Amino acid sequence: MPRHSIHAGGWALVLGAAAFLAVFSYLAASFDYPAILDGPADTVLPRLLATGTAGRAVWAAYAFLPLLWLPAGVGAYRALRDTHPGGMLLALQCAGLGALSMMLGLMRWPSLQWRLAELHATADATQRPLLAATFDGYNTYLGNYLGEFLGELSVNAFFLLTALAWRAAGRSRWLGWLGVVTAVAGFTGMFRNVTGLVAPVAAVNNYLLPLWMIVLGVALIRWPPAMEARRA
Repeated sequence: MPRHSIHAGGWALVLGAAAFLAVFSYLAASFDYPAILDGPADTVLPRLLATGTAGRAVWAAYAFLPLLWLPAGVGAYRALRDTHPGGMLLALQCAGLGALSMMLGLMRWPSLQWRLAELHATADATQRPLLAATFDGYNTYLGNYLGEFLGELSVNAFFLLTALAWRAAGRSRWLGWLGVVTAVAGFTGMFRNVTGLVAPVAAVNNYLLPLWMIVLGVALIRWPPAMEARRA
């Protein structure tokens, strides 16, 4: 049924927000995440390896969480495509690009960086500079540029377009404003690797993001049958 994809998108957002908070809390407690990401390889790699099999499994799960943007994008598109067809089609594409970019960025931790951590544990003083350079390269390309910048740019564009379409539909305008504020905070926080001035905004967005996901998810789950019936 048509409404099933809308409801599935809503549940993807709600479950994704809950999973994000759970994973984020675990990594913050066991790995000093995300503050440790600014550290050198000699600090980060031993700490990464020390998290053990459980830590690696959590990182792997974290890497696949962005794929929930795919059903979320479809659900939002199905719900709001009549209000703003072009904008929601672009939002759907942004959701897909954001999911792929963030997944690839996060996947470096249980794979590439994990292997570097294993090599670092037995490397001598002459080998460690090469490992450190490789570590920094992975973080710069897969982390800063692909995962954090392109991924967050795409996801926040998805949020902004969805929020604007929601407001244009005249449904729960406060929800639309919450989405706009979340997207603007996300766009601002993207530049935390460029300037420390936006670090407070990025920190706030870590909590604003799951709140918006839950609110939007619940709204899609409760999408009225009459709206789809009028399209039939």
